[in-house]
Amino acid sequence: MLESSIVNQTASPTAIRRTTVAAKRSSLDTLEAEARRRGVTLTAVLAEAIDEKAKSLHAARRPRLGIARSTDGLTAAQVTANPVAHPPA
Repeated sequence: MLESSIVNQTASPTAIRRTTVAAKRSSLDTLEAEARRRGVTLTAVLAEAIDEKAKSLHAARRPRLGIARSTDGLTAAQVTANPVAHPPA
């Protein structure tokens, strides 16, 4: 379950959104204990966890571009034109 409301009505990506999260009691107990240990609020620990998850999701979806250089002078077309294995007989 997720309910939310915009606290700051601007379209800025740094706008804070107030959100209600439904989670397992044991998970919340663990995060509350971590917040007490660090002397911060549960909200701060939850915001940190959400930011970390969002960054990892963003990084996983980012397009990858590879640049390579041939040491034998063959082009990619020449290399891929030759089959790696023969078809089964």
